[in-house]
Amino acid sequence: MISNSILGGSVRLAELRRFIARAAGINWSVLIQGESGTGKELVARAIHLNSQRCASPFIAVNCATLSESLLESELFGHERGSFTGAVTQKKGKFELAAGGTLFLDEVGELSVSIQAKLLRALQEREIDRIGGTRPIPVDIRVIAATNRDLESAVAEGYFRQDLYYRLKVLAVRTPALRERPEDIPVLARHFLFKYAQEAGRVVHGISAEAELILMKYDWPGNVRELQNVMQHAIALGGNEIVLPEDLPGLGKRAPNGFEGHTYHKVVYDTKRHLFENAFTRAGGDYREAALLLGLNPKNMHRFLKQLKLTYLLQR
Repeated sequence: MISNSILGGSVRLAELRRFIARAAGINWSVLIQGESGTGKELVARAIHLNSQRCASPFIAVNCATLSESLLESELFGHERGSFTGAVTQKKGKFELAAGGTLFLDEVGELSVSIQAKLLRALQEREIDRIGGTRPIPVDIRVIAATNRDLESAVAEGYFRQDLYYRLKVLAVRTPALRERPEDIPVLARHFLFKYAQEAGRVVHGISAEAELILMKYDWPGNVRELQNVMQHAIALGGNEIVLPEDLPGLGKRAPNGFEGHTYHKVVYDTKRHLFENAFTRAGGDYREAALLLGLNPKNMHRFLKQLKLTYLLQR
């Protein structure tokens, strides 16, 4: 189940999958940190779906989109008549997630007041509805995510230290897309064929030139930006293969320092990167590295000599 939801074969994703497998078997809070668009909610869902709570609800709340008063009601619920407009009783997300997982996205945006109430809920495993007269026991697992540096927020007094450690019982960082470029072609083709099917278009793949552009772009918006680019290619492209001109703006700039580099230079550097990564994943075993690259092991020495990578055989 993990491999079906987390796409890619990079070392960083292998580490992430191992974390998900371990975390799924332990009923403790998890803190997922990483840049926007790196799939933090996807990781949270994978942990839930591989846990013993998988048959119960997975409830997600974005803590950055609601005011403090609305968020308090959203999380903890309220009783009828507890404030103007509260015409009926409302259960909060803590109650709705009973037996399952509550995912708090952008938890770094919580106000100090809500932080205190969240801390109590985690410590006592019970909540108070707004206007309520008795505590309500809750059986849930909390997974939180943020793109902020919570350690700095704690040091600056914006985030409670005790809550930080309550949330960070288990912690993981989702890698940025630029940190795992070998996954870019896999993700690009996945999104391409997905949106081609939705749009009723026939698309066979991505040209070598377009793929190089995708791999050398730094992706400040991460996977979410790549997804958007593939949607654009499907919506506005007119060919059965994605060409450089189908990639909006990506071919006009080279954020990773490839300005002025020739096509052959880019190809050479890309091959070197792929071979180096394959050897890392294979633990230095050239036969295993060859299998990862889809090459005949008998030809590895020749390739490594051409790419000036013979040092890899001496590890």
